[in-house]
Amino acid sequence: MEEIINEFTDIQNNDLNEIKEIELENSKDSKNNSKSSKKIANLRVSFLGGIGEVGKNMTVIEYLNDIIVVDAGLMFPTDDMLGIDLVVPDITYLKENKEKIRGFVITHGHEDHIGGLPYVLNEISAPVYGSKLTCALIHKKFEEHKKISFKTNVVKPNQKIKLGVFEIEFIHTNHSIAGAFALAIKTPVGVIMHTGDYHIDLTPVNGEVIDFAKFAEYGNRGVLLLMQDSTNAERPGMSVSEKTVAVTINRLFDEHKDSRIIVATFASNVNRLQEIMNIAEKHNRKVAFTGRSMINMTDIASKVGGMSINKNNIIDIDKLKNYKDNEVCIISTGSQGEAMSALVRMANGDFKGIEIGENDRIIFSSSPIPGNEKSVSNLINKLLLRGAKVICNGLEAVHASGHAYRDELKIMFALVKPKYFIPVHGEVKHLMAHQEVAESMGIDRHNIIIPMNGMRVDLNRNYFKVAATVPFGSRLIDGAGIGELDSNVLRERKQLSEDGLCIVMLSVNTKLGILNKPEIVSRGFTYVGEALSWLEEAKSVILDSAQDVDLKGRDYQTLKMNVRKSLTNFLFKKLKRKPMIIPIIVES
Repeated sequence: MEEIINEFTDIQNNDLNEIKEIELENSKDSKNNSKSSKKIANLRVSFLGGIGEVGKNMTVIEYLNDIIVVDAGLMFPTDDMLGIDLVVPDITYLKENKEKIRGFVITHGHEDHIGGLPYVLNEISAPVYGSKLTCALIHKKFEEHKKISFKTNVVKPNQKIKLGVFEIEFIHTNHSIAGAFALAIKTPVGVIMHTGDYHIDLTPVNGEVIDFAKFAEYGNRGVLLLMQDSTNAERPGMSVSEKTVAVTINRLFDEHKDSRIIVATFASNVNRLQEIMNIAEKHNRKVAFTGRSMINMTDIASKVGGMSINKNNIIDIDKLKNYKDNEVCIISTGSQGEAMSALVRMANGDFKGIEIGENDRIIFSSSPIPGNEKSVSNLINKLLLRGAKVICNGLEAVHASGHAYRDELKIMFALVKPKYFIPVHGEVKHLMAHQEVAESMGIDRHNIIIPMNGMRVDLNRNYFKVAATVPFGSRLIDGAGIGELDSNVLRERKQLSEDGLCIVMLSVNTKLGILNKPEIVSRGFTYVGEALSWLEEAKSVILDSAQDVDLKGRDYQTLKMNVRKSLTNFLFKKLKRKPMIIPIIVES
């Protein structure tokens, strides 16, 4: 990995002329090695998100004057992104080349693949292609962004579309959401296969197994490059089938027939929701949905044919009081411990009409997303303290991952037989584990590149190298505002959260100078009673810092700077803290 990083760093330090020389030399080599005398340009693959992280997936594929973009996702903020709602990729590179963009091709409808679209299509106009459910979810998302003009195009499995020089075929796969596609992208230099997120389920709920034949067909023709989902590359064996999960949940309904059952799962897992509803109906239980995303998903999926709902067996949450515990099943959001989710509010006693108690059996039909482990653990502890019995994945087979395990990845390698390989979608440890799988399947180490966000890989039939870097990064969505990861706002919020705030008010007269002792107001900085030990001394320090300032000339900027510097040094020396200091000058 260190060699790759060093190589990437060296390339970044090259100037544009040097990169052009590399490409020109490669073009000459390709010409000499090709049966055709026609010069072939390099295909370029750039990564703007989803590499070394979980979320905000975005890959750019470029050939001369044509660009297609695969996915446009978001990522939820980390703990240090205080007050931030969402994180989306920096699209500077797309804006610089927006006249080349022929379309956005979406693999499936999860937020980490479609969530960034409103913030992309607000600045770039290009058509969007996806399955029926994916497009329906995109339209639902844009209800909050009604001023943005966009166009979606519904595609079906095995359908081909032409975008510039690219011909794209959509291949049916299995994932934890319906309507997931892999992409076979025919380019002037060869075929690229992008799996999207997938796993191999031989007994899927809807009976539609992943299209092995199509992958094998492309493998027999020849695939130049495979980009494959790395999320579960560390896990040995095969992922669990949704049918196995259904069998377990059905047994749990049998074992807890006198209890109220609450199932927490991902709203996007339409197949899981369908199975739970079927099982509840089989056990003569009415189903109540909680959580806005859950209600929206079931509504959309039922309208586009991705889910079959018996409306006679669905009740509103406020009707629960009319039924006994053993007559209902509640399907809820909150499996990841999200602060405002339905299940978290139940655990906190803040959900109207539902009070968790000893007769509740709560099934977590999910696994914690990396980074959410603590939130999920805290939620389970709260539910247990209220007397509920909690059933989690690991104790019971109540969850099936939508991402391929190592043996499933090997099957894909065996079917596709790529010349080159780039692992995508995952943290560095996932990408490195995926490299091991690729090598075990006979892929030459020199034909594998571990990518990083911002990396541009150039390739043709005889060339596969890291060639340059493109602008990349994260944009922070904060309400209606959009900021950068290194913005002053984020640094200031972090400082406020850790050290608090001190406001210094000075009354100044241009003739008489400072009229009174400064007033100091602190928030989140000092404990009650503690301030008395340093307050008077701090006021003297502030007055001393103002002695050499030209107040007659109204040099208030220098006054504020001196106050900040002197008070910061004093407080750190006295209390070992560095609060944010805001001087306010009042002229009298």
